[in-house]
Amino acid sequence: MNQVYNTLFVGKVLHHFERLSSTNAYALELTTKSKPSEGTVISTDFQEAGRGQIGRSWESAVGQNIMCSIILYPNFLLAREQFLLNQAVSLSIKATISHFGIDNVRIKWPNDIYVDDKKICGVLIQNSISGRQLAQSIIGIGINVNQKIFISDAPNPVSLAMLKDIFFSLEEVKQVLFHKIEQRYLQLKAKHFELIKTDYLSNLYRFQQMAEYEGANGDSFLAKIIGVTDIGKLQMVLKNKELKEFDFQSIRYVIQ
Repeated sequence: MNQVYNTLFVGKVLHHFERLSSTNAYALELTTKSKPSEGTVISTDFQEAGRGQIGRSWESAVGQNIMCSIILYPNFLLAREQFLLNQAVSLSIKATISHFGIDNVRIKWPNDIYVDDKKICGVLIQNSISGRQLAQSIIGIGINVNQKIFISDAPNPVSLAMLKDIFFSLEEVKQVLFHKIEQRYLQLKAKHFELIKTDYLSNLYRFQQMAEYEGANGDSFLAKIIGVTDIGKLQMVLKNKELKEFDFQSIRYVIQ
């Protein structure tokens, strides 16, 4: 499929498949055999083994949602700056969802996209490092678009169609997504790091709100998100005023 997208490079080369085990896995295999042009997209109507963070599965009905991976070469970023790419991608997807008239879109640290307390998009970024620099990134994105019935044990899924009660063109959503990702990626390339960090915090789910969380030991506690470190750790103030930093996988959001 050779859909033409109005972008500079993201989506200019697009390989679409009716079925794949995983778009990220295919993109990774492709990069081991050649060097695809930056912005190359792998997309599919159905993923047999799509996964999110921590190996979680990603449910998606055939042909109803967006499942794609974008190949980028952010070698202008140091390895210790790689969370900036995470922030830029999250902001791009947040802007894409908002573009279609959806309110209360937030980024749930580190990079899920939420509408109110429901998840509309998951992201899986796989980076390769060469020396001190990032060499390659595969950006896996799953956006719930037209699916209205979810049968897995995912606790809180939502889709564009559920929110607006209309059918969406997947190609139109992709066009907006690719454009937004390109915009933020070019900001990164131009070293607008503080802008990206500020925008990320201002769009962060539960930022500056006291809420319930669960630690790795299963104990629940009340805390308020106050920031994110340069390497992506979540900074929180506990109810007893103690300041703590959390690595990904060491904390779980309690969502009713």
